[in-house]
Amino acid sequence: MIGKKVVFRSRGLPLLLLAPQLLVILVFFFWPAGQAVFQAFHLADPFGQHFDYVGLENFQRLFASPEYYDSLWATAVFSTGVAVLSLGTGLALAAFVDHIRRGRMAYKSLVIWPYAVAPVLAGVLWLFLFHPIYGVVAFALAGVGIGWNPLLDSGQAMALVVLAAAWKQVSYNFVFFLAGLQAIPRSVIEAAAIDGAGPMRRFRTIVLPLLTPTTFFLLVINLVYAFFDTFGIIHAVTHGGPGGATNILVYKVFADGFIGQDLGSSAAQSIVLMAIVVSLTVLQFRFLERKVHYG
Repeated sequence: MIGKKVVFRSRGLPLLLLAPQLLVILVFFFWPAGQAVFQAFHLADPFGQHFDYVGLENFQRLFASPEYYDSLWATAVFSTGVAVLSLGTGLALAAFVDHIRRGRMAYKSLVIWPYAVAPVLAGVLWLFLFHPIYGVVAFALAGVGIGWNPLLDSGQAMALVVLAAAWKQVSYNFVFFLAGLQAIPRSVIEAAAIDGAGPMRRFRTIVLPLLTPTTFFLLVINLVYAFFDTFGIIHAVTHGGPGGATNILVYKVFADGFIGQDLGSSAAQSIVLMAIVVSLTVLQFRFLERKVHYG
């Protein structure tokens, strides 16, 4: 059967249909990006009404600031922790659900639910559990002699926001890992079992290599998520504290621009942040994709 071919008699009709989406991209992406590039090379008053061209001065001040390098280090620790924890937990849950037969749909529903929670709400939930005064988990930790106060301890604050951000992302990873596991032919795994390979060896030598396309895709997505989409969690839980320990790059852009009213520095930081994410993505495609097995 030959499929029908859609022909637009008017050349303007396709553009008309695309116009709403193109307008959204122009207004909410290209226009703010252009404003950021413009402000990065100018010194603006707090109200953003008057701009003086300063060239690369904003970038020079940025790279001469020890606080910026502290924020860069905090971002590296945070993004690595979120990616490793969310990917590992998502894979473990997917492998568990893939092997059970009874109640699979109930388990899938329970694991997927957290993805529907807004980032700021996820942060509030975890802060409510781990708050040093009224947190249930903090009270339990104090009962076994573990002092817990993420409002004062920088390491505990970082651990808390990593847990909250990873919990929010586990559902996304779980869905893709489960789909990848179910796409693996059972005959391959059964053949390995007949040859005497145990469960762990089958998982390490067969399942993981066949999951590399899914893992590579999720690694890119999780790093982008950790760099950009975790602002609400940081803002709700720690506000970048204590002492700037959780002041990751995306939150520092907000703090310097909207709280400190330094629009030029904030714009320069946003450009550097975008360059970092793009560079990391290119490096992943350049080096890690070689180990991806498309079979």
